[in-house]
Order: sequence, then C-alpha cells, then structure tokens
Amino acid sequence: MYRETDIVQDTSIEGDLIINVGPQHPSTHGVLHLVITLNGETIKKIEPHLGYIHRSIEKMCESLSYRQFIYVTSKMDYLSSHINNHGCALCIENGLQIEVPPRAQAIRVLMDELTRMASHQLWWGANAMDIGALTPFFHAFREREMINDIFEETCGTRLTMNYMVPGGVMADLHPNFQKRVKEFIPHFKSKIVEYDELLTDNIIFQNRTKGIGIISKEDAISYGCTGPVARGSGVYCDVRKLNPYEIYSQLKFDEIIETGGDCFARYMVRMREMKQSLSIIEQLIDVIPEGDFQAKTKAVLKLPKGEFYSQIETARGEFGVYIVSEGGTTPYRIKFRSPGFSNLSALDFMARGSKIGDLIAIMGSLDLVIPDIDR
Repeated sequence: MYRETDIVQDTSIEGDLIINVGPQHPSTHGVLHLVITLNGETIKKIEPHLGYIHRSIEKMCESLSYRQFIYVTSKMDYLSSHINNHGCALCIENGLQIEVPPRAQAIRVLMDELTRMASHQLWWGANAMDIGALTPFFHAFREREMINDIFEETCGTRLTMNYMVPGGVMADLHPNFQKRVKEFIPHFKSKIVEYDELLTDNIIFQNRTKGIGIISKEDAISYGCTGPVARGSGVYCDVRKLNPYEIYSQLKFDEIIETGGDCFARYMVRMREMKQSLSIIEQLIDVIPEGDFQAKTKAVLKLPKGEFYSQIETARGEFGVYIVSEGGTTPYRIKFRSPGFSNLSALDFMARGSKIGDLIAIMGSLDLVIPDIDR
C-alpha cells in the first residue's frame, strides 16, 4: 500500500493525479487495491496491489493429505469451486492411474457445466449493475437460484460443494436431479431471450462496452490470458477442446471465439458459452450411465515420487494444478495456476488511454474473483 509521502511525490508531476480504488470497493468485487495514475480523466497507469486476503493456500495444502487439500481450492474461485475441486482430483487420478467410472465422469461434467452457467449468470448480473443497470441482477439470480437448488439436493450445499473425491464423486445423484435439470433447460432457453432484450441489445450498454478495453490476440497470449478474456480476442484456448478430460471428447459443443478484443466481445463469449453449456447438459441428462459413482481407492493415498500436472477449464479460464511428490501422504510442493491472476495482469494494458469511467466496464469484462488471484 502506498505511503502518504509516495503519493505526494507522484502527484508533484504536473497534470497527473494519483487515486486509489479499493482495497474495498463495490466494483472490485473483493479486496483489490488499484493505484491509478490519471491525467484529467484519462488513465495513464494502473498498479494492482494484492495481499490483503492472502492465506498461503498453497503452503496450507502441503500439510494436508491428498484427499483433504482438494477442498481448500473451493475458497479460491468460489464461483467455480466445483471445477477447481475437479482439477485437483484429476491431478491425483493421473498420478495414481485411477480409472474413473463412466457414471462419475458424466456426473462431473454435468456439475461442471451447471457451475459454469451459475457463474456466468452472476457475472452477467453484476457486470450490468456495475455499469448502471440494476434490473438484470435480479433476473440473473432467478436462474442461478434454480441451479443452486439442484446443487443443494445432491451435494448438500450451494456454493462450495466439496463434491469431488479422487476416483469420482462423494455421493450419487439425488433422485430428483434429472427431473429438476430437465425442468431448468426449457426455462433457461426462454429466459436467455430476456437477457438479450435487457442488456445485449441495449444501445447504452453497447456504447459503454464496444471499443473499450481492447486487447489484441497477440497481447492476450503475451499476458497469459485464458478463458473468455482470451477467447474474446480470438485465442483458441478452451482446455475442454485442446486437452479433453473426462468425456468432453465425446460431446458436441463449440469453442466460442470473438475477435473484437473489447469488453463487448468478452461479454458475448460468456453469453454464448451459457448456451453451449446448456447444450452439453442436454446431451448428457438422459444418458447418464449406470454403475458406480466412485472408483475403489485406498483410504490413505500416496502419489509416487515425481511431478504431476493437470489443467481444467473453469468459468474464468485455465486452472492448473502442479504437484511435486516425494512418495509420502502429503504433497512436497503444490502450485496452482489460477486464471484470474494472469487476466488481471492485462488490466493496465487494456485501460491505458481510457477514461476513468470506462475502468469499471473493463474490470467487469474480466470477471475477477479476488481470492482466486490473492491466494
């Protein structure tokens, strides 16, 4: 955090002004501190300051067993907690050569795509509210609550499900799962039209997002952007397509690509991704295989000595899990590659030359979850 003397020194430059956004600010959606250099209303520089909620999650994981550390990642990107847990389970399964039963694979993919939709719905409502449209927020939560109700029946909780285990899932699907999901599908198809009427086709929203926060394909790659942020600039980076896991290679869905590279392009990627997630759910919901929901594994897991890595596509991009094992019951070293950290690193590049009023739209288009960044 800047000392007062530092601010005085920087503001002595003629025409420049240093302002602080955060650490606690409605539009940062978490404890994020931005030190912004302005010339009038024009942004010259943005410095993100992290560390306010740093919990040493990676170091904590090194003292936990291979069954326990999975669930610490629920507290990182808590809107993709189910997918984070999935990525950790994949890494353990790769190391131990565990074959996940077909039923468990289908359940995992269904839960992942429902999680992606719920996350994008919250982003859609919050992004609109940041820019000044309050109504979409309530519409978004209407559909999101339906998904959370489905999660609660099977997983026992609505946000951080802790449902994944090495070898499958913790419990079988609730008897009402298929029925409720099949009720949700036509409901959402009718309501996505409202989303477009309220926001996508709104001329005020378009004026606030088109041509704002532009980043080219080459620059997105250079900054390590992934997920909708990168795909909005024309980068093919969907892990489900590039390095398929579980049964994604057997499913038909499109990798959504936009080439505008601006806030509106990133918006459209997420809007179209929700439809693709719904298509995946439709393909699976009536053909969930019978059988076990969990492979038989030892009570105490020990990864062989070596290095292991898995990657998975969360709602915000690529989540990587890197484990160094010395053959014991706990990891020797763990490193997480979270999508939000790399996407945030591009904020300064995107915002330079823009007006301070456009910063909120740019931040909204990144869909930041701060604990995913400040681990």
